[in-house]
This record gives sequence, structure tokens and C-alpha cells, in this order.
Amino acid sequence: MELTPVLIVGIIFASIVAVVKTIADNSMRRHLIERGEIDDKTRLMIIGHSELRSLTSLKWGMVLVGIGLAALISHWWPYYWDDEGAIGLMFVFAGLGFLVYYPIAQRRLKQIERREP
Repeated sequence: MELTPVLIVGIIFASIVAVVKTIADNSMRRHLIERGEIDDKTRLMIIGHSELRSLTSLKWGMVLVGIGLAALISHWWPYYWDDEGAIGLMFVFAGLGFLVYYPIAQRRLKQIERREP
């Protein structure tokens, strides 16, 4: 059984769901802000900070670098790492990316909370 058609359909479906969810969330946020039914703290949480967006980019950048590094290591030593080992190595490096990200994000969030009244 070939998995390519199943993967393509799954990716298309997930993309459509993500786009619809993003549009619905943004329209709801905009509607709440326009009606004025939220306080300043909630408005700040809904709108978000550019620093928080950069933290999200940092997180996924670290995870993807870890996965790429694992793929590169398994390519350099093909006789040492078989396919299952390479996939496991990718999960390990992705997990390490998350573990390294966590203290960085916590430190940055504390800095942001100290700056805001």
C-alpha cells in the first residue's frame, strides 16, 4: 500500500483546518475588541506581544534545527544509524530543542512581566 495519497490528503485537510481555525479566532478577537467587552489586560493577552511571537519562532526554529541535525548525523553515518534509529534520533533532538527552549522562554517571560505595569 502506498502512503503518498494518504499523506497528501492528510496534509491538505490539516492545512484547511488550520486556516479556518486561524480566520475564526481572528474574527472573534476582532469582534470582542470592537465591542469593548474586555479589559486592558485581556486585550493585551489577545493582541499579544511581538516578543511572544518571536519566542514561538525561536521554539520551532530550535526544534527544526534539532531535526535537521539528527537527519544530517544519520546521513553522515549510514552504517551506524538505520532508518528506525534515524527517526528516534530526530525525536531525541526535537525533544532537546524543546528542553533548551523552555528555560529561555521562562526567562524572557519574566523579563516581559517585570517591564509591564
